Amino acid sequence: MNNDSLEKRIQAGLGLSLEDEAQRISKFIRQVLRSKLHRRGLIVAVSGGIDSSVCLELAVRTLGADRVFGLLLPETDSSSSSMELGLQMVKHAGVSHRVQDIAPTLEAIGCYEQRDAAICEVFPEYDGSWKNKIVISGGTAGAINHFHLVVETPEGDLLKKRLALKQYLQIVAATNFKQRIRKNLEYYHADRLNYAVIGTPNRLEYDQGFFVKNGDGAADIKPIAHLYKTQVYAMARHLGLPDNICSTTPTTDTYSLDQGQDEFYFALPYQQMDAALWCYNHDMPEAQLAEYLHITLEQAQAVYKDIEAKRRATAYLHTPPCILEDIF
Repeated sequence: MNNDSLEKRIQAGLGLSLEDEAQRISKFIRQVLRSKLHRRGLIVAVSGGIDSSVCLELAVRTLGADRVFGLLLPETDSSSSSMELGLQMVKHAGVSHRVQDIAPTLEAIGCYEQRDAAICEVFPEYDGSWKNKIVISGGTAGAINHFHLVVETPEGDLLKKRLALKQYLQIVAATNFKQRIRKNLEYYHADRLNYAVIGTPNRLEYDQGFFVKNGDGAADIKPIAHLYKTQVYAMARHLGLPDNICSTTPTTDTYSLDQGQDEFYFALPYQQMDAALWCYNHDMPEAQLAEYLHITLEQAQAVYKDIEAKRRATAYLHTPPCILEDIF
């Protein structure tokens, strides 16, 4: 298969009849609410990103704005642009919403303290005010994934050191409080209103375990978990979302330094990761992926291995509670 044929096949595979798909998702939401969940509306936590924005618009399209409630849940490390985009989106959708700063709760529960303690073990001069982030290395180069901590000094200097497992786990465990506190608030409002909670992962995130168990991974309905990221962007444009939301770059919005999802987790931009995952799922040879992405065969093999490694490493996140025998 030549590269032109492969490109056409990938484009066709990632293409959608967008209106048909929007109607299919709406039908699914209505059926689940009515026959399984027995809830009368939907809660959507709105980050200002493309996934939550599409989920919010689909929810409104399905039920109407009066049966959808939006939550904006910033904290100390959230970017101001996320709040601006989130507010723009709830206004665009016309839904009732609430803004609640979760920083005091995170402070009380030890999120920032525990994170900073681990950072100080790597950079003893760190005083808690420096910006920071974690970046990933290795997987797409054929090596075992490992992580570096990057900090920015008050003078603007960027320092980078490889993270040992202990410090990495503590920083991640502490920052995971953010997603779990947000989810607690989502379910508070869901219980208050007799609504169901929307989960917003796309297929790339869901497949590769880019979510926090009992945090952003918890939900009653995940309406776009079958859509690749490029399909979510296409759906956003089809649904008429504001142009600046349709053009947002995926970020984690978890660490104080700017951080793309590819930098923290996927190691490839989402368009390339979508193509790689689609090729992997359709048993396309590594050589063809290499030609399509203009990378070496060894790099393409490493990408496939990284997809497999992340599936193995994050299988736990998808695992429900284990019981000795079936109850129902």
